[in-house]
Amino acid sequence: MNVETPIELNAENKQISSTPWWKGAVIYQIYPRSFYDSNGDGVGDLRGCIEKLDYIASLGVEAIWLSPFFQSPQADYGYDISDYKAIDPSFGTLQDFDDLITEAHKRDIKIIIDQVYAHTSDQHAWFEESRQSKNNPKADWYVWADPKIDGMPPNNWQSVFGGPAWEWDARRQQYYMHNFLKEQPQLNVHNIEVQEAILETMRFWIKRGVDGFRMDAINFAMHNRALTDNPPALLDMSRVTRPFDMQKRIHNQSQPETPLFMERIRQELDKFGDIFTVAEIGGDEAPSEMRSYTADNKRLNSAYSFDFLDGPPVSADKVRGTLEKWTGEGGEGWPSWAFENHDARRALSRWSAPENRWDAARCYMMLLLSLRGNAFIYQGEELGLPHGEVAFEHLKDPEAIANWPRTLGRDGARLPMPWVKDGLNAGFSTGTPWMPVDPKQAEFAVDTQTDDAPCMLRFTKFALSVRKKNKALRLGNMNFLDTGNPSVLAFTRSYEDEQYLCVFNFSDKHSKWKHAVGSGHIVQFSDDSLSDGHEVPADLPAYGAYWAKRV
Repeated sequence: MNVETPIELNAENKQISSTPWWKGAVIYQIYPRSFYDSNGDGVGDLRGCIEKLDYIASLGVEAIWLSPFFQSPQADYGYDISDYKAIDPSFGTLQDFDDLITEAHKRDIKIIIDQVYAHTSDQHAWFEESRQSKNNPKADWYVWADPKIDGMPPNNWQSVFGGPAWEWDARRQQYYMHNFLKEQPQLNVHNIEVQEAILETMRFWIKRGVDGFRMDAINFAMHNRALTDNPPALLDMSRVTRPFDMQKRIHNQSQPETPLFMERIRQELDKFGDIFTVAEIGGDEAPSEMRSYTADNKRLNSAYSFDFLDGPPVSADKVRGTLEKWTGEGGEGWPSWAFENHDARRALSRWSAPENRWDAARCYMMLLLSLRGNAFIYQGEELGLPHGEVAFEHLKDPEAIANWPRTLGRDGARLPMPWVKDGLNAGFSTGTPWMPVDPKQAEFAVDTQTDDAPCMLRFTKFALSVRKKNKALRLGNMNFLDTGNPSVLAFTRSYEDEQYLCVFNFSDKHSKWKHAVGSGHIVQFSDDSLSDGHEVPADLPAYGAYWAKRV
């Protein structure tokens, strides 16, 4: 892997870096609805984000990623946008957003907003016009198709949330496509006018001060215009929860034209300086698509997939197999990584037993912060929150409701952030929260994790400070070592003459490993028995991890 361009000095002896602000950044994801409610209506809002900016700044992150706060009927809780340029009243006003930008920038925190360009709400003005006839000005802004001769949908494509990816509309006497809910009609991003409307939306928010865009489900943005049937996936049916998974989805997503639209986006955003772009990439071909969507420094800056957001527990082989796909060769983009977000079960509940929560949380945080790429931390991850429990009668997630109990859904990751252990609604709201607080999560509230006592929050802050101070951990190349133990992962991060050894034990038992050649001293550790400056050990406790500076 290549070492990034070093910092140089100009004539005034001030540092000028050719490395953009986002490269190697740690980005904190906020799901605004569940972060902090400033007005007591039970829904988190933009004013709540402003009130908690000092807390976020204390973590030491470079940026915030805000999940959607735009005008929406909330069929999919903000991912069904009815106006890209308006704030949903439940979250506040444009003035609130402007104030958030101002206050975040005062604290040297960038703001990245979520954008959904594959679909809109069925209440968006564009769709309301498009569905009126087959020849209106926006008739081709969405994906419409005639029925088969027997009245069936035009092909066999299935939606993520269950059932065919087509909904009949009597006004046009056609079906419209929806990869997700029927309330989320598919935009026809092949249409140049639609592309221009998307670019205009981006310009609108850049002029309001945003520093970047996270692009939701962007590999769903384009479809095969021939509407070819998808082939079967031939899966083990005992593991299937939805028809969507029974197909190889090669025609309703991941089309070759999509990266070309990414180039058009990049050309436009480069006019405004270092505007960060990161794509969410799901599906079986995510690794290759991540590389394609970020290739040659002319498309998006970064991308992340669900490599660590679903599937089996994290392991040495999994980490190595995933990261080695990013070689650092010329023309390659820059990856981003997340262990948790609003769409996935909390990592601690997926990867470790409750009795190992504290040790595992520290190990996983150190791993996330030492991978080559950007790191996303989801609200509450810094506290070591377990996944929340939600009774059926309180479910909001449409996928969870449709597939209960086979798919437990996303609600457990979207519960209110616990600020105060013994306060009303864990300090999230003075009103009735939109989702109930989980008492088990409240046990790990922010006010229980002070800087003067050992805790996950304090540990996270220190780990972030170590990463921020060391270019090797932020920008360096990455080389894996043979540990001789399948439970132990070891690699080095190197930048110029600086090198760190990063070692992790993913077992719930003590594990030995083939000691690396060369000496070093500990600078960050997960086990209290190790201290700063301790010699590099070859014996790791359960879920033990450390970073050592090589000398």
